[in-house]
Amino acid sequence: MLARKSIIPEEYVLARIAAENLRKPRIRDRPRKARFIAKNGACNLAHKNIREQGRFLQDIFTTLVDLKWRHTLVIFTMSFLCSWLLFAMMWWLVAFAHGDMDPSTENPSNSTKWTPCVTCVRSFTSAFLFSIEVQVTIGFGGRMMTEECPLAITVLILQNIVGLIINAVMLGCIFMKTAQAHRRAETLIFSRQAVIAVRNGKLCFMFRVGDLRKSMIISASVRIQVVRKTTTPEGEVIPIHQVDIPVDNPIESNNIFLVAPLIICHVIDKRSPLYDISASDLALQDLELIVILEGVVETTGITTQARTSYVAEEILWGHRFVPIVTEEEGVYAVDYSKFGNTVKVAAPRCSARELDEKPSILIQTLQKSELSHQNSLRKRNSMRRNNSIRRSNSMRRTNSSLIVPKVQFITPEGSQSASET
Repeated sequence: MLARKSIIPEEYVLARIAAENLRKPRIRDRPRKARFIAKNGACNLAHKNIREQGRFLQDIFTTLVDLKWRHTLVIFTMSFLCSWLLFAMMWWLVAFAHGDMDPSTENPSNSTKWTPCVTCVRSFTSAFLFSIEVQVTIGFGGRMMTEECPLAITVLILQNIVGLIINAVMLGCIFMKTAQAHRRAETLIFSRQAVIAVRNGKLCFMFRVGDLRKSMIISASVRIQVVRKTTTPEGEVIPIHQVDIPVDNPIESNNIFLVAPLIICHVIDKRSPLYDISASDLALQDLELIVILEGVVETTGITTQARTSYVAEEILWGHRFVPIVTEEEGVYAVDYSKFGNTVKVAAPRCSARELDEKPSILIQTLQKSELSHQNSLRKRNSMRRNNSIRRSNSMRRTNSSLIVPKVQFITPEGSQSASET
Protein backbone atom coordinates (compact mmCIF):
# COMPACT_ATOMS: atom_id res chain seq x y z
CA MET A 1 0.00 0.00 0.00
CA LEU A 2 2.90 2.40 0.77
CA ALA A 3 4.45 1.78 -2.65
CA ARG A 4 1.14 2.40 -4.41
CA LYS A 5 0.55 5.61 -2.49
CA SER A 6 3.98 6.84 -3.44
CA ILE A 7 3.47 6.08 -7.16
CA ILE A 8 -0.18 7.16 -7.68
CA PRO A 9 -1.41 10.28 -5.91
CA GLU A 10 -4.39 9.77 -3.66
CA GLU A 11 -6.30 12.67 -5.22
CA TYR A 12 -6.12 11.02 -8.65
CA VAL A 13 -7.44 7.70 -7.31
CA LEU A 14 -10.42 9.32 -5.60
CA ALA A 15 -11.29 11.36 -8.68
CA ARG A 16 -11.14 8.27 -10.91
CA ILE A 17 -13.41 6.25 -8.59
CA ALA A 18 -15.93 9.10 -8.49
CA ALA A 19 -15.94 9.34 -12.31
CA GLU A 20 -16.53 5.60 -12.69
CA ASN A 21 -19.44 5.73 -10.28
CA LEU A 22 -21.00 8.57 -12.26
CA ARG A 23 -20.71 6.66 -15.53
CA LYS A 24 -22.45 3.55 -14.24
CA PRO A 25 -26.24 4.02 -14.22
CA ARG A 26 -27.93 2.93 -11.06
CA ILE A 27 -30.87 0.72 -11.92
CA ARG A 28 -33.20 -0.07 -9.08
CA ASP A 29 -35.24 -3.20 -9.48
CA ARG A 30 -38.95 -2.95 -8.99
CA PRO A 31 -39.86 -4.30 -5.56
CA ARG A 32 -41.09 -7.84 -5.97
CA LYS A 33 -44.64 -8.34 -4.79
CA ALA A 34 -45.32 -11.23 -2.45
CA ARG A 35 -47.34 -13.88 -4.23
CA PHE A 36 -50.61 -15.05 -2.75
CA ILE A 37 -50.20 -18.72 -3.76
CA ALA A 38 -46.78 -20.35 -3.92
CA LYS A 39 -45.73 -22.59 -6.80
CA ASN A 40 -46.32 -25.69 -4.66
CA GLY A 41 -49.87 -24.56 -3.85
CA ALA A 42 -49.26 -23.30 -0.30
CA CYS A 43 -51.12 -20.13 0.70
CA ASN A 44 -48.76 -17.31 1.61
CA LEU A 45 -50.96 -16.00 4.42
CA ALA A 46 -50.27 -15.47 8.12
CA HIS A 47 -53.11 -15.23 10.65
CA LYS A 48 -52.32 -12.78 13.45
CA ASN A 49 -54.02 -11.40 16.56
CA ILE A 50 -56.69 -14.11 16.80
CA ARG A 51 -58.41 -13.41 20.10
CA GLU A 52 -60.92 -16.28 20.22
CA GLN A 53 -58.49 -19.18 20.41
CA GLY A 54 -61.14 -21.37 22.04
CA ARG A 55 -62.88 -21.84 18.71
CA PHE A 56 -60.14 -24.27 17.68
CA LEU A 57 -60.89 -26.48 20.69
CA GLN A 58 -64.56 -26.67 19.74
CA ASP A 59 -63.48 -28.59 16.65
CA ILE A 60 -60.79 -30.66 18.33
CA PHE A 61 -60.67 -33.38 15.67
CA THR A 62 -59.89 -30.97 12.83
CA THR A 63 -57.35 -29.23 15.06
CA LEU A 64 -55.57 -32.54 15.67
CA VAL A 65 -55.56 -33.38 11.97
CA ASP A 66 -54.15 -29.95 11.04
CA LEU A 67 -51.27 -30.24 13.51
CA LYS A 68 -47.80 -31.20 12.42
CA TRP A 69 -46.77 -34.83 12.63
CA ARG A 70 -44.44 -34.34 15.59
CA HIS A 71 -47.17 -32.66 17.62
CA THR A 72 -49.69 -35.33 16.66
CA LEU A 73 -47.36 -38.15 17.72
CA VAL A 74 -46.66 -36.44 21.05
CA ILE A 75 -50.39 -36.07 21.73
CA PHE A 76 -50.97 -39.68 20.63
CA THR A 77 -48.35 -40.97 23.09
CA MET A 78 -49.30 -38.69 25.98
CA SER A 79 -53.02 -39.49 25.72
CA PHE A 80 -52.38 -43.20 26.35
CA LEU A 81 -49.74 -42.60 29.04
CA CYS A 82 -51.93 -40.16 30.93
CA SER A 83 -54.93 -42.49 30.80
CA TRP A 84 -52.83 -45.42 32.05
CA LEU A 85 -51.41 -43.34 34.90
CA LEU A 86 -54.84 -41.95 35.84
CA PHE A 87 -56.49 -45.36 36.10
CA ALA A 88 -53.39 -46.83 37.78
CA MET A 89 -53.92 -44.26 40.53
CA MET A 90 -57.60 -45.25 40.74
CA TRP A 91 -56.77 -48.96 40.99
CA TRP A 92 -54.18 -48.23 43.65
CA LEU A 93 -56.74 -46.23 45.66
CA VAL A 94 -59.31 -49.05 45.33
CA ALA A 95 -56.76 -51.59 46.58
CA PHE A 96 -55.62 -49.28 49.38
CA ALA A 97 -59.19 -48.59 50.53
CA HIS A 98 -60.00 -52.28 50.59
CA GLY A 99 -56.86 -53.07 52.54
CA ASP A 100 -55.08 -55.06 49.89
CA MET A 101 -51.86 -53.17 50.64
CA ASP A 102 -51.72 -54.52 54.23
CA PRO A 103 -48.91 -57.11 54.53
CA SER A 104 -51.00 -59.16 56.99
CA THR A 105 -53.51 -59.94 54.25
CA GLU A 106 -50.95 -61.88 52.29
CA ASN A 107 -50.75 -64.66 54.94
CA PRO A 108 -53.89 -64.42 57.06
CA SER A 109 -53.61 -66.21 60.49
CA ASN A 110 -57.31 -66.90 60.86
CA SER A 111 -59.15 -69.54 58.96
CA THR A 112 -61.03 -66.91 56.88
CA LYS A 113 -59.39 -66.50 53.51
CA TRP A 114 -58.77 -62.92 52.40
CA THR A 115 -60.18 -61.99 48.95
CA PRO A 116 -58.64 -58.83 47.43
CA CYS A 117 -60.32 -56.60 44.85
CA VAL A 118 -57.50 -57.24 42.36
CA THR A 119 -55.07 -60.06 42.89
CA CYS A 120 -51.31 -59.38 42.96
CA VAL A 121 -51.71 -55.59 43.25
CA ARG A 122 -49.45 -54.65 46.15
CA SER A 123 -47.87 -51.36 44.89
CA PHE A 124 -48.36 -48.53 42.45
CA THR A 125 -46.16 -50.29 39.89
CA SER A 126 -48.36 -53.37 39.91
CA ALA A 127 -51.43 -51.12 39.69
CA PHE A 128 -49.91 -49.37 36.66
CA LEU A 129 -49.22 -52.71 34.97
CA PHE A 130 -52.78 -53.85 35.68
CA SER A 131 -54.11 -50.58 34.18
CA ILE A 132 -52.18 -51.26 30.96
CA GLU A 133 -53.47 -54.85 30.84
CA VAL A 134 -57.07 -53.73 31.26
CA GLN A 135 -57.00 -50.93 28.66
CA VAL A 136 -54.96 -52.78 26.05
CA THR A 137 -56.67 -56.13 26.86
CA ILE A 138 -53.40 -57.99 27.18
CA GLY A 139 -54.38 -60.27 30.08
CA PHE A 140 -51.17 -61.99 31.23
CA GLY A 141 -53.10 -63.91 33.89
CA GLY A 142 -51.10 -62.91 36.99
CA ARG A 143 -53.36 -60.00 37.97
CA MET A 144 -57.12 -60.25 37.73
CA MET A 145 -60.19 -58.70 39.32
CA THR A 146 -62.56 -60.45 41.67
CA GLU A 147 -66.24 -59.89 42.51
CA GLU A 148 -65.33 -58.63 45.98
CA CYS A 149 -65.50 -54.88 45.18
CA PRO A 150 -68.36 -53.27 43.20
CA LEU A 151 -66.27 -50.09 42.98
CA ALA A 152 -63.57 -51.99 41.12
CA ILE A 153 -66.14 -53.24 38.61
CA THR A 154 -67.23 -49.62 38.01
CA VAL A 155 -63.63 -48.53 37.44
CA LEU A 156 -63.15 -51.41 34.99
CA ILE A 157 -66.18 -50.39 32.94
CA LEU A 158 -65.12 -46.72 32.97
CA GLN A 159 -61.58 -47.51 31.83
CA ASN A 160 -62.83 -49.68 28.96
CA ILE A 161 -65.12 -46.90 27.72
CA VAL A 162 -62.39 -44.23 27.99
CA GLY A 163 -59.86 -46.51 26.25
CA LEU A 164 -62.22 -47.12 23.33
CA ILE A 165 -62.83 -43.38 22.93
CA ILE A 166 -59.08 -42.63 22.91
CA ASN A 167 -58.43 -45.41 20.39
CA ALA A 168 -61.17 -44.17 18.06
CA VAL A 169 -60.06 -40.53 18.16
CA MET A 170 -56.33 -41.15 17.86
CA LEU A 171 -56.53 -43.82 15.18
CA GLY A 172 -59.03 -41.74 13.21
CA CYS A 173 -56.70 -38.76 13.44
CA ILE A 174 -53.72 -40.78 12.22
CA PHE A 175 -55.76 -42.24 9.35
CA MET A 176 -57.03 -38.82 8.25
CA LYS A 177 -53.52 -37.36 8.31
CA THR A 178 -52.16 -40.17 6.14
CA ALA A 179 -55.12 -39.99 3.71
CA GLN A 180 -55.32 -36.22 3.39
CA ALA A 181 -56.39 -34.86 0.02
CA HIS A 182 -53.32 -32.70 -0.50
CA ARG A 183 -51.12 -35.83 -0.49
CA ARG A 184 -52.73 -36.89 -3.77
CA ALA A 185 -52.15 -33.40 -5.12
CA GLU A 186 -48.38 -33.95 -4.93
CA THR A 187 -48.57 -36.00 -8.15
CA LEU A 188 -50.65 -33.37 -10.00
CA ILE A 189 -48.12 -31.15 -11.74
CA PHE A 190 -48.33 -27.82 -13.54
CA SER A 191 -45.93 -26.26 -16.01
CA ARG A 192 -43.40 -23.96 -14.42
CA GLN A 193 -44.30 -21.17 -16.85
CA ALA A 194 -47.39 -20.13 -18.75
CA VAL A 195 -47.47 -18.83 -22.32
CA ILE A 196 -49.48 -16.39 -24.41
CA ALA A 197 -49.79 -17.22 -28.10
CA VAL A 198 -52.29 -17.19 -30.96
CA ARG A 199 -54.69 -20.14 -31.18
CA ASN A 200 -57.56 -20.19 -33.68
CA GLY A 201 -56.99 -16.52 -34.49
CA LYS A 202 -57.22 -15.37 -30.84
CA LEU A 203 -54.65 -14.51 -28.21
CA CYS A 204 -54.80 -17.20 -25.54
CA PHE A 205 -53.29 -17.70 -22.11
CA MET A 206 -52.15 -21.33 -21.79
CA PHE A 207 -50.51 -23.63 -19.29
CA ARG A 208 -50.00 -27.37 -19.02
CA VAL A 209 -51.30 -29.73 -16.35
CA GLY A 210 -50.62 -33.44 -15.88
CA ASP A 211 -51.11 -36.39 -13.54
CA LEU A 212 -48.18 -38.68 -12.73
CA ARG A 213 -50.30 -41.55 -11.39
CA LYS A 214 -52.20 -44.12 -13.40
CA SER A 215 -55.21 -43.84 -11.10
CA MET A 216 -57.33 -41.07 -12.54
CA ILE A 217 -58.95 -37.96 -11.10
CA ILE A 218 -62.69 -38.24 -11.64
CA SER A 219 -64.73 -35.16 -12.62
CA ALA A 220 -61.62 -32.99 -12.78
CA SER A 221 -62.26 -29.29 -13.35
CA VAL A 222 -59.95 -26.30 -13.70
CA ARG A 223 -60.62 -22.77 -12.49
CA ILE A 224 -58.51 -19.66 -13.04
CA GLN A 225 -58.62 -16.55 -10.88
CA VAL A 226 -56.77 -13.27 -11.21
CA VAL A 227 -55.65 -11.71 -7.94
CA ARG A 228 -54.58 -8.10 -7.99
CA LYS A 229 -54.72 -4.96 -5.91
CA THR A 230 -57.52 -2.64 -7.03
CA THR A 231 -59.07 0.64 -5.96
CA THR A 232 -62.79 1.31 -6.25
CA PRO A 233 -64.18 4.63 -7.58
CA GLU A 234 -65.05 5.49 -3.96
CA GLY A 235 -61.37 5.21 -2.98
CA GLU A 236 -61.58 1.85 -1.21
CA VAL A 237 -58.39 -0.20 -1.61
CA ILE A 238 -58.95 -3.94 -2.06
CA PRO A 239 -55.57 -5.64 -1.54
CA ILE A 240 -56.72 -9.07 -2.74
CA HIS A 241 -59.35 -8.65 -5.43
CA GLN A 242 -60.28 -12.00 -7.02
CA VAL A 243 -61.76 -12.20 -10.50
CA ASP A 244 -62.81 -15.47 -12.16
CA ILE A 245 -61.84 -15.90 -15.79
CA PRO A 246 -63.40 -18.54 -18.06
CA VAL A 247 -61.56 -21.56 -19.42
CA ASP A 248 -61.96 -22.58 -23.05
CA ASN A 249 -63.45 -26.07 -22.90
CA PRO A 250 -65.48 -27.63 -25.74
CA ILE A 251 -67.22 -29.93 -23.26
CA GLU A 252 -70.40 -28.44 -21.79
CA SER A 253 -69.85 -29.97 -18.35
CA ASN A 254 -66.54 -28.04 -17.99
CA ASN A 255 -64.78 -31.25 -16.85
CA ILE A 256 -61.53 -32.54 -18.29
CA PHE A 257 -60.40 -36.11 -18.91
CA LEU A 258 -56.95 -36.00 -17.34
CA VAL A 259 -55.60 -39.27 -18.72
CA ALA A 260 -52.63 -37.47 -20.31
CA PRO A 261 -51.11 -33.99 -19.89
CA LEU A 262 -53.40 -31.30 -21.26
CA ILE A 263 -52.90 -27.68 -22.27
CA ILE A 264 -55.53 -25.54 -20.58
CA CYS A 265 -56.46 -22.51 -22.65
CA HIS A 266 -58.09 -19.22 -21.72
CA VAL A 267 -59.17 -17.05 -24.65
CA ILE A 268 -58.31 -13.41 -24.00
CA ASP A 269 -61.52 -11.67 -24.98
CA LYS A 270 -63.58 -8.77 -23.65
CA ARG A 271 -64.42 -10.65 -20.45
CA SER A 272 -60.78 -11.31 -19.64
CA PRO A 273 -58.73 -9.08 -17.29
CA LEU A 274 -55.84 -9.52 -19.76
CA TYR A 275 -57.75 -7.88 -22.60
CA ASP A 276 -55.92 -4.54 -22.44
CA ILE A 277 -52.45 -5.90 -21.64
CA SER A 278 -49.78 -6.00 -24.34
CA ALA A 279 -46.39 -7.69 -24.34
CA SER A 280 -44.61 -4.54 -23.18
CA ASP A 281 -47.18 -3.91 -20.43
CA LEU A 282 -47.07 -7.45 -19.07
CA ALA A 283 -43.80 -7.02 -17.18
CA LEU A 284 -45.19 -3.92 -15.43
CA GLN A 285 -48.44 -5.56 -14.32
CA ASP A 286 -48.90 -6.35 -10.64
CA LEU A 287 -51.13 -9.38 -11.04
CA GLU A 288 -51.15 -13.07 -10.19
CA LEU A 289 -53.09 -15.80 -11.96
CA ILE A 290 -54.14 -18.62 -9.64
CA VAL A 291 -54.92 -22.03 -11.14
CA ILE A 292 -57.07 -24.48 -9.16
CA LEU A 293 -57.55 -28.12 -10.19
CA GLU A 294 -60.26 -30.05 -8.34
CA GLY A 295 -61.44 -33.62 -8.64
CA VAL A 296 -62.28 -36.87 -6.87
CA VAL A 297 -59.55 -39.44 -6.26
CA GLU A 298 -60.52 -42.67 -7.99
CA THR A 299 -59.06 -45.02 -5.35
CA THR A 300 -60.25 -43.30 -2.15
CA GLY A 301 -63.22 -41.17 -3.25
CA ILE A 302 -61.79 -38.11 -1.47
CA THR A 303 -62.02 -34.72 -3.15
CA THR A 304 -58.56 -33.29 -3.79
CA GLN A 305 -57.37 -29.87 -4.90
CA ALA A 306 -54.09 -28.82 -6.49
CA ARG A 307 -53.08 -25.18 -6.81
CA THR A 308 -50.37 -23.06 -8.35
CA SER A 309 -49.97 -19.49 -9.56
CA TYR A 310 -48.27 -17.50 -12.31
CA VAL A 311 -46.95 -13.98 -11.89
CA ALA A 312 -46.05 -11.64 -14.73
CA GLU A 313 -42.42 -12.79 -14.82
CA GLU A 314 -43.52 -16.40 -15.37
CA ILE A 315 -45.68 -15.71 -18.45
CA LEU A 316 -43.87 -16.04 -21.79
CA TRP A 317 -45.33 -13.99 -24.63
CA GLY A 318 -45.06 -15.55 -28.06
CA HIS A 319 -44.27 -19.11 -26.95
CA ARG A 320 -45.99 -22.46 -27.33
CA PHE A 321 -45.64 -25.77 -25.52
CA VAL A 322 -43.93 -28.57 -27.39
CA PRO A 323 -45.91 -31.80 -27.96
CA ILE A 324 -44.97 -34.58 -25.54
CA VAL A 325 -47.50 -37.32 -26.40
CA THR A 326 -46.40 -39.72 -29.14
CA GLU A 327 -47.65 -43.07 -30.40
CA GLU A 328 -45.09 -45.85 -30.05
CA GLU A 329 -45.94 -49.44 -31.01
CA GLY A 330 -49.66 -48.97 -30.50
CA VAL A 331 -49.25 -47.23 -27.12
CA TYR A 332 -49.40 -43.51 -26.36
CA ALA A 333 -46.18 -42.49 -24.61
CA VAL A 334 -45.73 -39.31 -22.58
CA ASP A 335 -42.27 -37.75 -22.30
CA TYR A 336 -42.33 -35.82 -19.03
CA SER A 337 -38.79 -34.52 -19.58
CA LYS A 338 -40.33 -32.00 -22.05
CA PHE A 339 -43.33 -31.19 -19.87
CA GLY A 340 -42.49 -27.49 -19.47
CA ASN A 341 -40.51 -26.94 -22.68
CA THR A 342 -41.68 -24.18 -25.00
CA VAL A 343 -40.77 -22.91 -28.45
CA LYS A 344 -40.94 -19.39 -29.76
CA VAL A 345 -43.71 -18.73 -32.29
CA ALA A 346 -45.04 -15.72 -34.15
CA ALA A 347 -47.46 -13.67 -32.08
CA PRO A 348 -48.50 -10.02 -32.21
CA ARG A 349 -47.04 -7.91 -29.44
CA CYS A 350 -50.16 -5.80 -29.10
CA SER A 351 -53.04 -6.35 -26.71
CA ALA A 352 -56.12 -8.40 -27.51
CA ARG A 353 -58.19 -5.21 -27.77
CA GLU A 354 -55.91 -3.80 -30.45
CA LEU A 355 -55.96 -7.13 -32.25
CA ASP A 356 -59.77 -7.11 -32.33
CA GLU A 357 -59.84 -3.53 -33.58
CA LYS A 358 -57.17 -4.14 -36.24
CA PRO A 359 -57.28 -7.75 -37.46
CA SER A 360 -54.67 -6.90 -40.09
CA ILE A 361 -52.02 -6.95 -37.36
CA LEU A 362 -52.35 -10.72 -37.06
CA ILE A 363 -52.14 -11.17 -40.85
CA GLN A 364 -49.02 -9.02 -41.05
CA THR A 365 -47.43 -10.92 -38.18
CA LEU A 366 -48.13 -14.26 -39.81
CA GLN A 367 -46.80 -13.02 -43.16
CA LYS A 368 -43.59 -11.81 -41.55
CA SER A 369 -43.26 -15.12 -39.78
CA GLU A 370 -43.76 -16.99 -43.05
CA LEU A 371 -41.18 -14.84 -44.82
CA SER A 372 -38.66 -15.31 -42.04
CA HIS A 373 -39.33 -19.04 -42.09
CA GLN A 374 -38.76 -19.18 -45.86
CA ASN A 375 -35.56 -17.15 -45.55
CA SER A 376 -34.29 -19.47 -42.87
CA LEU A 377 -35.10 -22.45 -45.09
CA ARG A 378 -33.23 -20.84 -48.03
CA LYS A 379 -30.22 -20.15 -45.84
CA ARG A 380 -30.31 -23.69 -44.53
CA ASN A 381 -30.55 -25.14 -48.04
CA SER A 382 -27.73 -22.92 -49.30
CA MET A 383 -25.56 -23.92 -46.37
CA ARG A 384 -26.26 -27.59 -47.10
CA ARG A 385 -25.46 -27.06 -50.80
CA ASN A 386 -22.19 -25.29 -49.99
CA ASN A 387 -21.24 -28.01 -47.56
CA SER A 388 -21.93 -30.71 -50.16
CA ILE A 389 -19.85 -28.82 -52.76
CA ARG A 390 -16.99 -28.49 -50.30
CA ARG A 391 -17.15 -32.18 -49.52
CA SER A 392 -17.11 -33.14 -53.21
CA ASN A 393 -14.13 -30.82 -53.90
CA SER A 394 -12.22 -32.22 -50.97
CA MET A 395 -12.92 -35.78 -52.18
CA ARG A 396 -11.65 -34.91 -55.68
CA ARG A 397 -8.44 -33.49 -54.25
CA THR A 398 -7.84 -36.59 -52.19
CA ASN A 399 -8.50 -38.85 -55.19
CA SER A 400 -6.14 -36.84 -57.45
CA SER A 401 -3.39 -37.07 -54.88
CA LEU A 402 -3.69 -40.86 -54.87
CA ILE A 403 -3.17 -41.25 -58.71
CA VAL A 404 0.31 -42.78 -59.60
CA PRO A 405 2.26 -40.61 -62.13
CA LYS A 406 3.66 -42.10 -65.40
CA VAL A 407 7.49 -41.87 -65.94
CA GLN A 408 9.28 -42.36 -69.34
CA PHE A 409 12.80 -43.84 -69.55
CA ILE A 410 15.03 -43.00 -72.63
CA THR A 411 17.61 -45.64 -73.69
CA PRO A 412 20.92 -44.75 -75.33
CA GLU A 413 19.67 -46.11 -78.67
CA GLY A 414 16.92 -43.48 -78.55
CA SER A 415 14.08 -45.86 -77.98
CA GLN A 416 11.53 -44.90 -75.47
CA SER A 417 9.98 -47.26 -72.97
CA ALA A 418 7.11 -46.24 -70.75
CA SER A 419 6.58 -47.89 -67.45
CA GLU A 420 4.52 -47.08 -64.45
CA THR A 421 6.13 -46.66 -61.07
